[in-house]
Amino acid sequence: MHIVADENIPLLDGFFGALGSITRLPGRRIDRDALMQADVLLVRSVTRVTAEMLAGTPVRFVGTCTIGTDHLDLSGLATAGIQLASAPGCNARGVVEYVLSCLLTLSERTGLPWRERVVGIIGVGEVGGRLASTLAALGVQTLLCDPPRAEQGASGLVDLQTLLESADVISCHVPLSDRGAHATRHLLDRQRLTGLPQGAWLINSSRGPVIDNAALLEVLQTRPDLQVALDVWEYEPDVDVRLAALCALATPHIAGYSLDGKLRGTAQIYQALCAYLARPAELHLADLASSAGRTRLAFDPTTEPDWLLSRALRWVYDVRDDDARLREMLQRCVDAAARRSGFDQLRRDYPLRREMNSVCVSSEGLTPEAQTLLGAAGCELDQQA
Repeated sequence: MHIVADENIPLLDGFFGALGSITRLPGRRIDRDALMQADVLLVRSVTRVTAEMLAGTPVRFVGTCTIGTDHLDLSGLATAGIQLASAPGCNARGVVEYVLSCLLTLSERTGLPWRERVVGIIGVGEVGGRLASTLAALGVQTLLCDPPRAEQGASGLVDLQTLLESADVISCHVPLSDRGAHATRHLLDRQRLTGLPQGAWLINSSRGPVIDNAALLEVLQTRPDLQVALDVWEYEPDVDVRLAALCALATPHIAGYSLDGKLRGTAQIYQALCAYLARPAELHLADLASSAGRTRLAFDPTTEPDWLLSRALRWVYDVRDDDARLREMLQRCVDAAARRSGFDQLRRDYPLRREMNSVCVSSEGLTPEAQTLLGAAGCELDQQA
């Protein structure tokens, strides 16, 4: 069996090496010609996979090591008899920590306590749902909007207009869709962007075209009160340099790029491929995962709980680092082609990043409030000194 895979998928050899030979390619360079001898295709979100792309190839299994599937022609591939697999929830925790870091950073810059802001979450699936539960555990008030789930009878949801009018922070976590009653392309269009409340914070870590980028550029030119954090861009890997300059935070589609999330995605697709091949999944993530970046922290018991929370969040992930790397690249690369290459390189060469459960905090002497906050943020707590 021959496997063609995105070079950015970790543990390819560890999980798939015993199943067949592997060819690694940059995700944007995987095309029909590269698949003429392939039986299995493994991708991430940058590779658009259609039935036409696979026509005439031996490929019968496509796995995407990501939550999202909007880069896959689901109906066309299913009609062609291609087995599909994705990794729901694999990077949800990483995206939650990205949003928390954005909230912390915007709070520091504006002087507004982030845990006192009302956070509106658009889309409460794997990521939005995890964000909502984390914020609730941290004592943050949320408003939740998810029209498809509302139609299915889910409770506790508000409509989009109510959320946009009432929330201090808007965080987008919807898939990209172009058709149907709940299409999300340009969900936040010029009219909705113009109507955002004074001083609102807007965070998009879902898909770039969910926000009309041209309209957002125009709005930000006249609304300096808005604080915008964009991890995704409408025409990736092209980034509108003018829009990035007006964003409070700008990052290269890495919100879910924790090592832990990537490894979970690989493991889930390995399990799906083994099921497709009707063979036991003999390898387990716990046996292959790296321990690099794991740490143990201890704080003086008199330390203020909110400070403990902010330091723990920053220890694991600081969005300002990715913001600085993207801005440096945009300044250094003078033409669009170089910027496109630079965008992909930032993703390909992404530094080690772990999740909060890689941090073990000694809870000895800490107040109940401090323990509650650290536990809600995802830290492991123990009683050892």
